[in-house]
Amino acid sequence: MINTIQPKITAIIPAYNEEATVAEVVRVACASKLIDEVLVVSDGSTDNTTEAARAAGARVLELSKNYGKGEAMRLGILDTNNPIILFLDADLSGFTTDHIERLVWPVLTGARAMNAAQRDRGILNPLVRHFPLISGERALPRELFLEIPEEYTQGFMVEIALNYACRIKKLRYGSVLLPGLTIRRKYQKVGWRKGIKQYINMSFQIIKAGFVVRLAHWFRQF
Repeated sequence: MINTIQPKITAIIPAYNEEATVAEVVRVACASKLIDEVLVVSDGSTDNTTEAARAAGARVLELSKNYGKGEAMRLGILDTNNPIILFLDADLSGFTTDHIERLVWPVLTGARAMNAAQRDRGILNPLVRHFPLISGERALPRELFLEIPEEYTQGFMVEIALNYACRIKKLRYGSVLLPGLTIRRKYQKVGWRKGIKQYINMSFQIIKAGFVVRLAHWFRQF
């Protein structure tokens, strides 16, 4: 049974031009008995992301321009006081309330300080646990995020910084495989040519983030 005095949880969904998928992610989050608030941070979206999110039941924080995912996450954190945060990407497919429970429950019970998703990659699933932990779906205490210097929560650096913060503080963290969970791929949104460029840029930023965060820790800046 769920403890009636469990900490309140906000699901924060950073979204930039995700009108095709954000509503379903919001509906699932709203349907979960574990989630107390659903907040979509529309990161300068120019499509109908804001309208779709509100119609599905979310509270929406509209940003005046596209700040990037990490800053949208940070501003979302600052816009809620609930002690537990569940970050969700806005382009999920196959998302269910069972996935939410698998993500959140280890944090609620204290088994882990942070718990992230392993998306379903079919025959590659046995190898997923060896992949870098960069999933956008993760549950964690609000204060853990706020303790990270702002400059290390920008762009694709944010997931690496969260992982490293747990490691430095010797906090338990890990991931869980969520069967059936996938995302709408970049090439489906912007075409193959632009999508490949975005994947290359994302990979470079993630590798760079690993070096930057470690260097910052060595120089006692993180």
